Amino acid sequence: MTPLKLQPIPYQGSKRALAPRICKLFPKSIDTLYEPFAGSAAISVYAATHNLARKYVIGDVYPELVQLLTLIINKPDDISTRYQSLWEGQFIEGASHFNSMRTRYNDDRDPAILLYLIARCVKNAIRFNRQGNFTQSVDKRRTGMQPQKFEATAHAVSRLLKGKAEVICADFAACAANARPHDLVYMDPPYQGTTYGADKRYAEQLERDRLVSCLADLNRRDVPFILSYDGKTGDKEYGARLPDSLNATHLYIHAGRSSQATLAGRNEVTLESIYISASAAEYLTSLPNYEKETARQFELFA
Repeated sequence: MTPLKLQPIPYQGSKRALAPRICKLFPKSIDTLYEPFAGSAAISVYAATHNLARKYVIGDVYPELVQLLTLIINKPDDISTRYQSLWEGQFIEGASHFNSMRTRYNDDRDPAILLYLIARCVKNAIRFNRQGNFTQSVDKRRTGMQPQKFEATAHAVSRLLKGKAEVICADFAACAANARPHDLVYMDPPYQGTTYGADKRYAEQLERDRLVSCLADLNRRDVPFILSYDGKTGDKEYGARLPDSLNATHLYIHAGRSSQATLAGRNEVTLESIYISASAAEYLTSLPNYEKETARQFELFA
């Protein structure tokens, strides 16, 4: 498998770098791949690149993100033209441009402006408040994704997914409601550590009990699922393990060096938890030992 190069929505937390490892766990034949918590839809894009499924259902609870993905897939010329105009505006208006675009987005929720804000904000790390307003600040060190690169990527993603993908605005349970045994549901919900307590980064908070209930329902319906959820960096763990009653195989996946730890002067890697349902694990002849990869092996794979 080759690494995923197509990333039309560049944001922190995307599974772009981990897509080759995650998709190596997929069953060989998938009718429809469901991706709730889609974000940039990195897993669907990688799967489509490698013909891992016939169809795709891409879902997210955030309406403007769904609109943006829909434009990229169905109208790449339109969104590319709009992004170029917004990107060029920063050189005309100057330092106040980002903040004025953020205010405008929070007023009218234009998905093209959302793309620009993601491309220009600090570390591409999206932050919303409870009202769904974009709150992250501008990254003054760079100007964001070049319009030509975005246009090429948007058209490539459109060629892969147009006519094969349905993009819906729905929560994770509703998105996966029609999944069947020959399908696969891949979920990448926010870490428990970022949905509870002081560090709430998302407009919609995730209830762990609801997630567990949804996974149990997939098991009852014999629908295979793979879940990326929580993990650890150094000695710090994010959230408790999911219950044994789900009968899911657990493994850690080496996710590279922790940027937060590096800033604090520590050399630590992040290990993400992967849960594989029994109906998905039965297709695997063996489990890869992603946890023990060295940093160099991770870089070569990614």
